[in-house]
Amino acid sequence: PMPQTRFVLQKALALNLPIVVCINKIDRPEARPSEVIDEVLELFMDLDANDEQLDSPFVYASAKAGVAFLELNENGTNLQPLFDTILEHIPGPEGDPDASLQMLISTIDYNEYVGRIGIGKISNGKLKVNQDAILVNHHEPDRKMKVKIGKIYEIEGLKKVEVQESSMGSIVSISGIPDLKIGDTICAIDNPDAIPFQKISEPTISMNFVVNDSPLAGTEGKFVTSRHLRERLYRELQTDVSLRVEDTDTTEAFKVSGRGELHLSVLIETMRREGFEFAVSKAEVIYKTDENGKKLEPMEIAYIDVPEEFSGTVIQKLASRKGELKSMGAARGGFVRLEFSIPARGLIGYRGEFLTDTKGNGIINTAFDCYAPYKGDIEYRHTGSLIVFESGVSVTYGLFNAQERGVLFIGAGEKVYSGMVIGQSGKSEDIEVNVCKKKQLTNTRSSSSDEALRLTPPKIMSLEQCLDFLETDELLEVTPKSLRIRKKILDPLARKRAGRKN
Repeated sequence: PMPQTRFVLQKALALNLPIVVCINKIDRPEARPSEVIDEVLELFMDLDANDEQLDSPFVYASAKAGVAFLELNENGTNLQPLFDTILEHIPGPEGDPDASLQMLISTIDYNEYVGRIGIGKISNGKLKVNQDAILVNHHEPDRKMKVKIGKIYEIEGLKKVEVQESSMGSIVSISGIPDLKIGDTICAIDNPDAIPFQKISEPTISMNFVVNDSPLAGTEGKFVTSRHLRERLYRELQTDVSLRVEDTDTTEAFKVSGRGELHLSVLIETMRREGFEFAVSKAEVIYKTDENGKKLEPMEIAYIDVPEEFSGTVIQKLASRKGELKSMGAARGGFVRLEFSIPARGLIGYRGEFLTDTKGNGIINTAFDCYAPYKGDIEYRHTGSLIVFESGVSVTYGLFNAQERGVLFIGAGEKVYSGMVIGQSGKSEDIEVNVCKKKQLTNTRSSSSDEALRLTPPKIMSLEQCLDFLETDELLEVTPKSLRIRKKILDPLARKRAGRKN
């Protein structure tokens, strides 16, 4: 099963919720339902499911064809068997419409006009517009706040319909409470009893969002100041409850923490499309300490499908990043399925390397596992960077000489500046190159015409590849039009002095 299946099932089992297993795409020629059943049952056992949960019903379906059936030798005609199974095994909402109000906030939305909107199910009682209530939280027993319900919306089809009153069992959206959080309970004033809930997992990865101060700053973006950056990041907190934003010692940088590189890269890409211009640092993991003061780090479970001929390389690379091989088995089509337990920092910068090693044929999925004792130092990128020595516009002659030193990320006619990274060095150390250097023209006639200079096509990297490539002394400059990697210290002399100090 995929990591997302494991994650959702783990949360459901922890809450002791009844389970219905639906195996979809059963009409595919390559369908293997018997094997999938065994894999799902193994997953149940791995997650310490009890006997009742292990007896969960199985339904086979083809969502595309709109059919479901309970036995493999049956031919379904509609989805009625799935609906009947849900009605039989999933209990209806329990509650008392005449009891005191209780409503657990399950998710958060945001609107510029009304502010935060809380969405959840009314567990007991009734909810009315302009009703006074108490806001409490199961994990924060000392937090109690008197609030007033603004507007109430119910969902009808795809539309939100404003209502004056709603009762037990209804899923509603409410506005008028600015400090609402997921997990809060809206209670009647005479009975402030919080509903228990599964606490939201804490972030595991952080990076700094910095105001862009490169020589090309402000030329491509619409929102470039620290005020714009701060407002946008804190506005994201209104809807993304797993994100954390902290001010730093300087007003030009903000520490942003999330659930992984993908989580933060989605935010970066969204801001980029909105017209923001900024820079981000290399991702770093968030460490913790146990009661004995021992350092703990986040661990991930990595599920990898890779052609058999590349499995040795993948195992070797992940082992060097402190990965531990948990299982290895054959998959269809000459593929091997690997399961690794690996520190989250061991996966930083690896995905691009993985695609190269497997020639684009490998698939890797990861999910957070737990915090475990620190595994020791990890050696990341073995190659240095090609750094621009002189600001200007790149030319073919300068790039032709530079491409002998490594792999280029840019072509001719692009603006560059001193300290900008324009390629990957073939050696372990950084190399400074002058890609703005033009060929000297003389009035001396050549005995033979010069051959046309041919450049190797540059390697154009995506946002995720750029984030993977970054070193600790580098930043990624993000604009609506460009992605540029640069050194934190642009001046070459100052950079060398800082390197000697370190």
